[in-house]
Amino acid sequence: MAGGAAPVPGALLGALLWAAAAAALGPGGSPAPGDFGRVYRGAVNISAEQVYAFAYSREPGQVDAVRVYVNSSSENLQYPVLFVVRQQKGVLSWQVPLIFRGLYQRTYNYQEVSRTLCPSEPTPERGPSDQVIFVDVASMAPFNIAYELLVTRLENFQLETNKAFNFTASPSQPQYFLYKFPQDVDSVIIKVVSDVVYPCSVVSVQDIVCPVYDLDHNVEFNGVYQSMTKQAAITVQRKDFPGEQFFVVFVIKPEDYACGGSVPSSIHGNVNRTWNLQRTKNLQVTIVPSIKKSVYVQAMFFSFLSFLSFYLGSVVVAFVHYIRVRRKALAGRSSPEDGSGIMTSSHPITSSTPEGSSYGAIDESSSSGGRPMSSPERGLPAGSDTDSSVEEESDFDTMPEIESDKNVIRTKVFLYLSDLSRKDRRIVSKKYKIYFWNIITIAVFYALPVIQLVITYQTVVNVTGNQDICYYNFLCAHPLGVLSAFNNILSNVGHMLLGFLFLLIVLRRDILHRRAMEMKDVYTLDYGIPKHFGLFYAMGIALMMEGVLSACYHVCPNYSNFQFDTSFMYMIAGLCMLKLYQTRHPDINASAYSAYASFAVVICLAVLGVVFGKNDMWFWVIFSMIHVVASLALSTQIYYMGRFKIDGPDSDLGIFRRAAMVLYTDCIQQCSRPMYMDRMVLLIVGNLVNWSFAIFGLVYRPRDFASYILGIFICNLLLYLAFYIIMKLRSSEKLLPIPLFCIVATAVVWAAALYFFFQTLSSWEETPAESREKNRPCILLGFFDDHDVWHFLSAAALFFSFLVLLTLDDDLDAVRRDKIPVF
Repeated sequence: MAGGAAPVPGALLGALLWAAAAAALGPGGSPAPGDFGRVYRGAVNISAEQVYAFAYSREPGQVDAVRVYVNSSSENLQYPVLFVVRQQKGVLSWQVPLIFRGLYQRTYNYQEVSRTLCPSEPTPERGPSDQVIFVDVASMAPFNIAYELLVTRLENFQLETNKAFNFTASPSQPQYFLYKFPQDVDSVIIKVVSDVVYPCSVVSVQDIVCPVYDLDHNVEFNGVYQSMTKQAAITVQRKDFPGEQFFVVFVIKPEDYACGGSVPSSIHGNVNRTWNLQRTKNLQVTIVPSIKKSVYVQAMFFSFLSFLSFYLGSVVVAFVHYIRVRRKALAGRSSPEDGSGIMTSSHPITSSTPEGSSYGAIDESSSSGGRPMSSPERGLPAGSDTDSSVEEESDFDTMPEIESDKNVIRTKVFLYLSDLSRKDRRIVSKKYKIYFWNIITIAVFYALPVIQLVITYQTVVNVTGNQDICYYNFLCAHPLGVLSAFNNILSNVGHMLLGFLFLLIVLRRDILHRRAMEMKDVYTLDYGIPKHFGLFYAMGIALMMEGVLSACYHVCPNYSNFQFDTSFMYMIAGLCMLKLYQTRHPDINASAYSAYASFAVVICLAVLGVVFGKNDMWFWVIFSMIHVVASLALSTQIYYMGRFKIDGPDSDLGIFRRAAMVLYTDCIQQCSRPMYMDRMVLLIVGNLVNWSFAIFGLVYRPRDFASYILGIFICNLLLYLAFYIIMKLRSSEKLLPIPLFCIVATAVVWAAALYFFFQTLSSWEETPAESREKNRPCILLGFFDDHDVWHFLSAAALFFSFLVLLTLDDDLDAVRRDKIPVF
């Protein structure tokens, strides 16, 4: 008996609860019928709730959306009003006051809430179907809480192509709309604009799945999304949505810190209603078709054909040069070979010195110890240009007399190229080829982790849908496969193609030079600038790697991988300066190890500058001191041709004694006229420029530290190149047509490239939403933006710059080295 009587109390409790619910539903225990567009007011408590039933009829193939607006004047967070909406295939619920949490667990309460119900899927039924929506209003409060309810049917729920739609949203009143792909459209761009920056908002693209995530705390759970201030753009492809339709969701955030805005320090008092008014935002959305597949093909053809035309031009120039050489060779065979030109110029130069050289000058004949100037290359056997692993510079330059000879020669007032090209050519060539092999090693070890990292970045973007990770120009970001912005990657093909072309040009010159050496051509042995191609090969590899790493950076440009885009820019600028200096100082140029070590220090400083350079004054003080000291040290080495040494063999006081002697001799005794006037002018101007950079950085502390350092490198390179050309013309040397054309082309293309470079389209120094304010549409073929044009033009400009360095001194090929001045 006891076991059978146990269920009775449970059954009685269930009956009582059912009776209470039936009483709350109204007479007869049925929900109160509701009408769309009518405001219902009432009160609920723990013993009284209300249920409304809204019935409507839906036509076949029609998508109907219903929006529910609720309001409650209660601010009691202990007893909120609960709203539950039941549909045929889903349930949606929320409470009023609706609570949002911000930074540092701040809470924001809203009494007005408006939500769009997930629309039911279209059915293949031929006739109209009946639908019912139940809205339950309840509260656990022991007292009455008033509420308002309004249910409406949305007339403009489906967005149309190329038609702007305006609406308003707030944190508690999000909006979302439906879009269906037209039959002939495979990709669209969702463009959203607003007249005001704040409040911060989020634009999301989600599949047709219920529930729709349209609140601040869950909008990132599904689909693709990005934050927004005044502008946003998302490219959507048909292949990503099997149903060929999607929702566009708009959510207003309760705080603006995610978009770069400030966070209120505190929230006091009764401000809940005020939030409802402050956090509204007017938005306009327009969905436009993106480019077709044919545009991708046109863009790829344009990119490759544009730079392959450089190959064609190079072939034409090489062919013309070949014809001219053949004609000269035939003309030489028909004329008597008396060799008078060679014999006359092969004698040592006369003892007469240039005008004005009596001041501290040393007779040029002493540079060779009274012996005729003869190149060590003359005695080389044929084919001796091959590098031997056992040949080292120490094998040829270890005698104390040679070291003393260096000190005598390099401190002459007037130096000639023969004075600084005394080492064996095989050893010097091997020294410079280390640049080439080292940069290949650096490129491999640098590029492989970079490629792995950017693949990971792109995978994270594709999996999470978070488009705030990468700083694209979203108004001109054309996806292809897994890549989000293929156009930014394709535009770097110019660096790789032109870098490879430059390697081919250098290889051709290298082969011709080797053949001339094997034939013991006197013009190759004793005339013109000594040909060392190691640095040129390194420059070509650096140009190609700049394209590779720039493409890697643009897979997902952001704060964490900025150095990928700039590392080889520093190396290119440094290699160009080294090559320019090596041209007339082949024996005393920096070794590859010290040069690449210096580049590594620069890259480390660039990383530290981005991390600490924004607000830390101590970093700028240290960096400016390093910059000034490095400029002075490098200037000293250049001024004294590497022969400036401060050493104290007996005691530490010898260091200071030597320094004082140098200062007294060079700055006091000869203050009226420096011993090396031209070098002094260059170094004074160079130091003024570098000190100006240091002062500018110390005062203004620019946020883009990477570009700041790159500007230092470029300005020094341009300054040195201008000095070199001016001194070349002062020395009565001339510019041949090809280098003159390259100089003009370099100036023109660089000017155009820099114009597009300064058209800022994004900035990882700001928040993703602020960066999107700078986004602009495509300007070339409907596929490339301003930054892509910068890639094209900068590749061509660097190529012409390299050709300038390669051909600048071609006019000296028939001039003896003891007649070529050093500057």
